[in-house]
Amino acid sequence: MVDAREYHERTKHSIESVRNDAFSLDYANKPRPYKVYEDRARVSPPEPMRSVEEPALSAVANASADPRDGENESSVDFRDVVTLCHYSTGVTKELEKQGRWMRFRAASCTGKLYHVDLYAVVGDVDGLAPGVYHFDPDSGSFDVLREGDYRGALARAAGNQRSVSNAPVTFVATSEWWRNAWKYRERTYRHAFWDSGTILANLLAVAHGTGRRATVVTGFADDAVARLLGVDPEEEAPLELVPVGSGDPVPDASDVAAIDPVETPPSEEVVDYPLVPDAWRQSRVADGEAARAWRDGFDELPEDALGTHGPGDGETIALDPVDAETASSRPVSATVERRGSLREYGHDAVSPRQFATVLDRALRGVPFDCLGSDGSRRLVDCYCLVHAVDDVPSGAYQYHPEANVLERLGDADRRTAGRLALGQSVVGDAAVNVYLMADVDAVVEAVGNRGYRVAQLAAGIELGRLYLATYAHRALGGRGFTFFDDLVTEQFSPRAANQTPMTLFAFGKPET
Repeated sequence: MVDAREYHERTKHSIESVRNDAFSLDYANKPRPYKVYEDRARVSPPEPMRSVEEPALSAVANASADPRDGENESSVDFRDVVTLCHYSTGVTKELEKQGRWMRFRAASCTGKLYHVDLYAVVGDVDGLAPGVYHFDPDSGSFDVLREGDYRGALARAAGNQRSVSNAPVTFVATSEWWRNAWKYRERTYRHAFWDSGTILANLLAVAHGTGRRATVVTGFADDAVARLLGVDPEEEAPLELVPVGSGDPVPDASDVAAIDPVETPPSEEVVDYPLVPDAWRQSRVADGEAARAWRDGFDELPEDALGTHGPGDGETIALDPVDAETASSRPVSATVERRGSLREYGHDAVSPRQFATVLDRALRGVPFDCLGSDGSRRLVDCYCLVHAVDDVPSGAYQYHPEANVLERLGDADRRTAGRLALGQSVVGDAAVNVYLMADVDAVVEAVGNRGYRVAQLAAGIELGRLYLATYAHRALGGRGFTFFDDLVTEQFSPRAANQTPMTLFAFGKPET
């Protein structure tokens, strides 16, 4: 039985652990990057997805559950469900690489292994019968897991959380552990929240960009949701709920009979990494009442209980992001389709306003059920290694989103930046490295093992928003990387001495 603090320590990268690791990938046993049901009916969309024309920079900047300053919502139909799924986890491009055609998804995923799935629990949605569906990104269709309106059962599992209780559709994100553990082994539990976070960043952007309410719900009875989806948490477990839309009260909770869908195994042999489902099990809550109590516990915490840092006494640089009228107007759909993983960076400097705009839009806060509907409470702090931003001296900084300022913490150079990122020199080639960091000990002490999930997820969603804010700009690109945990802490100490990195994003101009 492992708690989140022990799990995090046991899965840290160090120079020694990487150097002494003799593991090699078994490509003959590589898992398929999507699920295949053998005994389920399918529903294909009668129409293609909609294009989301809201500017991406506007959509990702929304820290509130409500869209567009509370604009009245339209009803949700089947085409909307398709649009939300497609731009979150669907196939958005096919490219030829070394004579092979490769399919790329809407959101980034560690190792391009695509272990996160989306399910939709829908009520009376025009064009789609009430039921529980699995979105198949390979075909763009929906597997029918249950017929009937089960939204009440989901609301009960979430402790009757307001957003879930009024949404016409709630999405559930899961991770099938093996599809990521094939490469990343015990670190898959971290990756589950990074990768679902990038998907939820897209899902929120599409929901808000189409004028609909959306919230990330992290407090729910895990086993009840797994039963509803017909998944075995030893193999695949629910991670988050995202209710979309409002004004459609759910029916009373109905009984949920067990189902056992027949699936084709993802590969010939599935290798177990027991630490991953064990860490998930230790973060569960038993029922909706316990979920509500866990969620309400955040409101009782002292301001400094989660280990984040406000401004200190360091030298500050005020940032000047562009306003909405002059910002890039690239739409959400076009930004998602453009998004990639930049492999080679040029050393040309990024303009200070582009730099400021990316940080400002991506890091305003996330509408969580447990952190305030306006994203006002934070679990993670943002630190930057700046290498090439006009008018900003190279160095190590903490970014304070509320004041939109950088606070200088010390020096930095490109070689050190590459060393921190598992020795990947390409990270030092980028203009900026953004680290999102949390105090794992404080979080777990304050809100338990489930708080660790939320910290990793918060960093994952902000990572996804950094992708979108970067690729909304024509001349910029970026990519997520991993790191030597304790060396990163040392780099940003003493300010970050109590914190450990959750995610890393490097952005800048492509090599030309």
